[in-house]
Amino acid sequence: MILASSMSGQAKPAANSDVTRATLDNGLRVVIVRDPLAPVATVEVNYLVGGNETPAGFPGMAHAQEHMAFRGCSGVTADQIAAIYAQLGGAGNADTQQNITQYYSTVPASDLDVALRINAACMQDIQDSQAEWATEKGAIEQEVARDLSNPTYKFITRLNEDMFSGTVYSHDALGTKDSFDATTGDMLKDFYKRWYAPNNAILVIAGDVEPAAVLAQVKEYFGKIEKKTLPARPEITLPPVKAESFTLDSNLPYLLAFVSYRTAGTDSPDFAAVQILSDVLGSQRADLYALVPQGKALETGFGLVEAYPKASVAFSAAALPADADAKPIIAEMRKIMSGYAANGVPAELVEAAKRKEIAGAEFRRNSIPGLAEAWSEAVAGEGRNSPDDDVEAMKKVTLEDVNRAAKKYLVDQESIAAELKPQPTGAPVSSRGFGGGEELTAAPTKAVELPPWAASKLLSLEKPPSESPSSDVTLPNGLRLIVRTEKITPTITVEGAVRNDPQMEAQPGKDGVSDVLDDLFSYGTQSLDRLAFQKALDDIAAEESAGTSFSLEVLKADFSRGIQLLADNELNPALPDEAFKVVQSQTAQYVAGRVKSPGYQTSRALKTALYPANDPSLRVATPQTVSSLTLDDVKQYYAKALRPDLTTIVVIGDITPEEARTAVEKWFGGWKASGAKPDVDLPGIPANKASAANVPDPSQLQDTVNLSETVGITRFDPDYYPLQMGNHVLGGGFYATRLYHDLRQETGYVYNVDVAMNAGKTRTVYTVTYACDPKNVSKARELIERDLIAMQHENVTDAELQQAKALLLRQIPLSESSVNGVAAGWLARAEIGLPLDEPSRAAQLYVVMKAPEVKAAFEKWIRPNEFVQIVRGPAPQ
Repeated sequence: MILASSMSGQAKPAANSDVTRATLDNGLRVVIVRDPLAPVATVEVNYLVGGNETPAGFPGMAHAQEHMAFRGCSGVTADQIAAIYAQLGGAGNADTQQNITQYYSTVPASDLDVALRINAACMQDIQDSQAEWATEKGAIEQEVARDLSNPTYKFITRLNEDMFSGTVYSHDALGTKDSFDATTGDMLKDFYKRWYAPNNAILVIAGDVEPAAVLAQVKEYFGKIEKKTLPARPEITLPPVKAESFTLDSNLPYLLAFVSYRTAGTDSPDFAAVQILSDVLGSQRADLYALVPQGKALETGFGLVEAYPKASVAFSAAALPADADAKPIIAEMRKIMSGYAANGVPAELVEAAKRKEIAGAEFRRNSIPGLAEAWSEAVAGEGRNSPDDDVEAMKKVTLEDVNRAAKKYLVDQESIAAELKPQPTGAPVSSRGFGGGEELTAAPTKAVELPPWAASKLLSLEKPPSESPSSDVTLPNGLRLIVRTEKITPTITVEGAVRNDPQMEAQPGKDGVSDVLDDLFSYGTQSLDRLAFQKALDDIAAEESAGTSFSLEVLKADFSRGIQLLADNELNPALPDEAFKVVQSQTAQYVAGRVKSPGYQTSRALKTALYPANDPSLRVATPQTVSSLTLDDVKQYYAKALRPDLTTIVVIGDITPEEARTAVEKWFGGWKASGAKPDVDLPGIPANKASAANVPDPSQLQDTVNLSETVGITRFDPDYYPLQMGNHVLGGGFYATRLYHDLRQETGYVYNVDVAMNAGKTRTVYTVTYACDPKNVSKARELIERDLIAMQHENVTDAELQQAKALLLRQIPLSESSVNGVAAGWLARAEIGLPLDEPSRAAQLYVVMKAPEVKAAFEKWIRPNEFVQIVRGPAPQ
């Protein structure tokens, strides 16, 4: 590792004045990155242990230990940990990779010391009791079943086995049911004692913090933890790759074809060149993407998917119609890669890739969690001094370096081909459903007494500040422009949306017209064809997309050119006839596969059970409707749906409101609306009736369960807020909330359970989702119904109400911890017609809300026995 300062316990100034580093006497390395974007901070504790270090026969040991850190640490119980993370805002989690285990949480900056103390408690000791593991084992096995039900995950797993046969890289960190069944609390404790140590960890803190004060807290909380003598790490000697091909079943609506290569690892001097090569091969100006406009693939891509110190995995991928033959496209991808290996890559694409990587480093600073992740990955995952090391290495990459890497790593004789082939599924089958018959009630979850150091901070509730725009104006053509000046980085982010609903606006028999239009935007403008338009974006290292939702990320110096290109694409799309024919055919083929897929069958079964027979939301594109479209149909839909008086643009970055308005008016000001505004609001809907259906999905090991019902309110109903408060009593705070406590902590039935209320302008749907073994579907539903009925019959406890308020209030600043988060929030509120400061207004309501208001709202609107239940997967037992 390069990071460590030789100064024990002393801060070492970095080249960047916003970065402070230190190494404590016990070996803990600390990186503090100041970023005043929002009043939040992200803490990531990176332990340098993962799937590589797991004992033979127990590939998920590091992953299991990660789970157990939430089941009790030094001086804090599992319930206290759950309550603390919930009241911090619920944004805490962890993940285990091949060579690191990361614990991360994003919290209000004023609560940073609480997050530091809880992490220090787990570095001091993790309980690893057999009793806690016996329950958590059920949840982690559900996580395994979930991932093994994902066809892309199964592909990566099989690919690693072939790429890295005989090494620790051949298995990932997830683990298996058999290994977890054989694991004990004592085994986990032994693993913890060997690897969890301050001298085997790197602590990264990013956000609106004062580095000197934070470093003092780190020393206080972590400084007395004793260092350990670490075990030897496994030797990794990679055997040659043997060329192979394989096919896996898939539940996706399209066929995926891959050609994979083993490339340079993060320790290799070739790694930077391979990153640039990957960008070049994935460019929309390169030969691989050209397969899309040629009509040979629905989509293509190239990327690094696994990056380990000794080697990485990269692959080219192509999406095809579900019933296509993958062999010709695999042969075509091999030919393209071999051509680049033999003849080299275009010099201008290398320079474009370098510009985008340099610009991307600036955009990473526009998210506090993203900044912490970037530093953790660079320093802990790759052993760099900072993320800038990767950027500086890529700046030095030459065309010769990239061509050498292409010749060295794109070796056809050492590649592995694979396809994920969709399997047909049966239509939904009605079932009797599960649960729904008894008036079950249960005592509320007992109150958790927080440690004094947490209680003193978390039990006080304050209305958080909410960011306001610098400007909010409506231009003469009706376009709404919202601007926020933010000078953290020399970048500008633009997010825009046109209020629309194809199910309300498309002519009868023209379903799918919006899908065809969306894909045609990538074919350039009336003045710049597809390649010329992409080159113009590459020249300024901009990322752009157009359509009813559109966006732009561009450096400050190039904002005027960027907004010109965005407007040209949005207002003057080329919509070429030849491209229309290709996109129409591709869309029809995709739709043909989609309607047979389990995902579509599940969604369709839910909608037909929830909504009346003639509801517009039941309109759906078919191969026939898409094939019947003409280019004139697309142009007419474009003219009807895209209009300035239904459009909102949000601009955030190093720009003044005046500068933003001048540029937007210059390029969007000539956009005029004609005719009456289309009706884009769905009609209201009546209450649904209870029903149940099963959708077979042979590829899934577990059942995915959706419980949904219509609710007779809209987003503007006053009862929206007490229902949201109740939802945060039920979920959103890990073990600390009722559903997680009952379905995960106590029974281990599920890995995740989510409760959500999708409240719109005219209709609302209430949903609870979970996944579990088929034998536990009805048991889990009974617990859900019990908890919902209890919400109607009894007031939530004072402790639950306080915790739900803390969750809701602290989530407000956390939602604004990135530029994109702020933009998305303002855009969503503008589209539905809410005030931009709605979170601040909601906070005022939440602070004074009483338990009887929550009970009354649940009693009035929620119908526990009237859910539509859709189960995807094996038949429930």
